[in-house]
Amino acid sequence: MHPMIKPALRRAWRDRQTVQYGVAPAHAVLLGPVDNTTAAFMESMDGTRSLVQLREEATRLGLPEGATEQLLDRLASAGVLDDATADREASASVHDRLRPDLASLSVVHRRPGDGLRRLVARGEASVQVRGAGRVGALVASVLSAAGVGEVAVVDGGQVEPWDTAPGAIAPDDCGERRDVAARRAVSRARPWNSRPRSRSRPVPRLVVFAPRDGLDAYAPDPGAAEGFIGAGTPHLYGGVVESTGFVGPLVTPGVSPCAGCMLRARAEREPSWPLVVGQWRMSARRRSGVPACDSALATVVAGAIASYALSFLDGDGACASGYRTRFSLPHLVGSTEQFSAHPECPCGASSVTADHPLSADAVEEVTMA
Repeated sequence: MHPMIKPALRRAWRDRQTVQYGVAPAHAVLLGPVDNTTAAFMESMDGTRSLVQLREEATRLGLPEGATEQLLDRLASAGVLDDATADREASASVHDRLRPDLASLSVVHRRPGDGLRRLVARGEASVQVRGAGRVGALVASVLSAAGVGEVAVVDGGQVEPWDTAPGAIAPDDCGERRDVAARRAVSRARPWNSRPRSRSRPVPRLVVFAPRDGLDAYAPDPGAAEGFIGAGTPHLYGGVVESTGFVGPLVTPGVSPCAGCMLRARAEREPSWPLVVGQWRMSARRRSGVPACDSALATVVAGAIASYALSFLDGDGACASGYRTRFSLPHLVGSTEQFSAHPECPCGASSVTADHPLSADAVEEVTMA
């Protein structure tokens, strides 16, 4: 191991003995008190020295025996320490287009070398996106650009002009089969030129429901996910209805509320709800116009869906289970609603109590002495 302070974290001294690594409160850390000798020693943690060399540097600076290990433990527990050998490994194996993603992962995941491990795991993952409209095709492209190894898109019909969007299906693909055009968008976004594909289609770790008609994401049909519930496949909903975007919930079968739970709970509060949804679906089939889907809103929603999906693949997705976020035009002020598992739903999630971690706004403070 060649310890180094994570390059992605910006450094600033609050005073002569307190240093802050990181800007935003979610991942920033205050370290103190830091004397001049310890500060000089921390400067030597630039990834060029091994543990043995760092011990020698500590002795040269006059730090007591064992100070190197003690300081490294505290920096690692604070989430600001990384392993330069992993960084050099990344330089050899990670495409340059993924290096910003790797830097972000190094900030989110505290242990040294964890960012690279998560990025490598993404490359082995498979995601299926169901829907190739403005939202779904862009979700697929973003997941591919973020290093997900296999991104499949499922949809029927031909590309219409209103299916296209920057970064997703191109206008030149109008008239092409939607699934073919979406695969082309995924291929364009992929950060490597080629990748060996297995002969059999891999079982997806996650399915994303991003239907072209966002009503099916807002009020999902439990029957559409029945097979995934039975197979235990996690799935995530998202889309745009009129001028509101919806992201979530993430469904972990048997653990968090599913589409059936959502339908049963809403029907208990509003007995006419199934009838209303049925009328909306019928009117959509008869409608001759183009459904509303603002380009900027679709981009926001697609980015949020992709971020939820990546968090799940990276092992951080539990906080999205059972929650849905709404973004409404014109101001895009987000709001969140929480769903509960229904005791009469056959998914069985009502028998499980899930913990939902909360995010902290305060900067973490670590005492160095």
